[in-house]
This record gives sequence, structure tokens and C-alpha cells, in this order.
Amino acid sequence: MNKPQITIKDIARALKVSPSTVSRALKDNPDISQETRDLVHAYANKHNYKPNVQAVNLRAGRSNTIGVIVPQMVHHFFSCVLSGIEQAASEAGYNVLVAQSNESYEQEVKIIHSFLAARVCGVIASLAKNTSHYEHYQELLDNNIPIVFYDRICTGLNTERVVVDDYAGSFAAVEYMIQTGCKRIFFYGSAPHLEITKNRRNGYLDAMKKYHIPVDDSMIKLCDTRERAIAITPDLLES
Repeated sequence: MNKPQITIKDIARALKVSPSTVSRALKDNPDISQETRDLVHAYANKHNYKPNVQAVNLRAGRSNTIGVIVPQMVHHFFSCVLSGIEQAASEAGYNVLVAQSNESYEQEVKIIHSFLAARVCGVIASLAKNTSHYEHYQELLDNNIPIVFYDRICTGLNTERVVVDDYAGSFAAVEYMIQTGCKRIFFYGSAPHLEITKNRRNGYLDAMKKYHIPVDDSMIKLCDTRERAIAITPDLLES
């Protein structure tokens, strides 16, 4: 059977000093004599003392945990992003609390409230496809919890963002197709209110406009899943 972890009170009782003296000695407070500090550290090391992280966090009002929201784990992109976040957080001494919104605004709101209850020290998030209201994220900011959006971002809040240049990427891809002889180029986009969709669509439209290729509504498709692409592409190729 594992021995129970000793506490500051246990150390204080064994050394016949006050718990506050032990606490300050463990922090190497100069108000505590070097002899007492050495004695406390030696006893703590011998008995494998570990600080109660939860208690420290409660006193500080914040943890060393970063909350991360992933729209869907199954996507290779998001799993790669999460891997990078976990590695960087670990190297900096932070824990990561991961939650999946499953592309649901309602689930995203619940996650934010759970992060608030867990006293996370920051949040890294990519928006669900149907998220168009951001009061839950504002609640984080109101509690002085910083947010970093990645991939799918919110431009209405003053936060940090990590994104690629979707406009330039889309423009370059369409321009390449045109230069290789393509004339009838369709655009597959996700939810139109997302910034990522707007930027990609604008890159597509501007490239087509540059080469004077007309675009009509039938060439722009709402298609943000592999299954949807499989369903609509054969008919487009037939036409």
C-alpha cells in the first residue's frame, strides 16, 4: 500500500516548528534562518514531500493549465495542431486540458464554462462551424484569461491569432490552375460566416477576376466535409 503524502503540517509537527515557518522555509524565505531552511528541505526530501498543486492554484486563483478547444479530433490538421500545443506547453511547464466541440456552438459554450470553473490560465481555440456569437469568449476576457484563436478565428474580439494566409493560398492555387489551362474552376467552401471561408473565397474570386474568367453562383459550393465532396463532385465532372 502506498504511503500517504506528507503535508506541511506533518513536517511542522515533526520538526516542532509552525506550518508557516515550514512554508516559508520551502520557499527559501530569507526571514527564516539558513539552519532551519536546510533542516526543512532535508526532511521534505527524505520523506518525498510534494506541494499540493491544487491548493496553491486555489490560493492564486489560477492554475498552470491551458484549455484547448478542438472542433473535431478526427481531422489530421487538428490532431497535428494539438500535438504541437501539448509539446510546447509541456516544455514551458504547463498542463493541457483538451475539449472537443464537435462543431457545436452549444458544446463550445459548455466547454468555456468548464474552463472557467477549472481556473485555466489561458485558452487556445478554433471556432465551431456554427459559432456566430462570442459572448462566452468575452466572458474569458472579462476574467483576465487570455485567448489565442487558431485556424478559425474571431475578428470581433481583441485576441491573439495564429493563422495562415488563406487569401494568398487560394489565389495562388486558382492562378496556377488558370495558367495550366483550366477555365471552369469551382470553389468548395465551408460555412460562409467563417473568416477562413471569406478569405479563401475572396482569393478565388480575385484570381478569376484577374484573368477575366466569369463566375456564377453555381460555381461556388457549400462543401466542408469529405462526404459532401464525394457526393457532389461526380455530377460536376459529368457536366
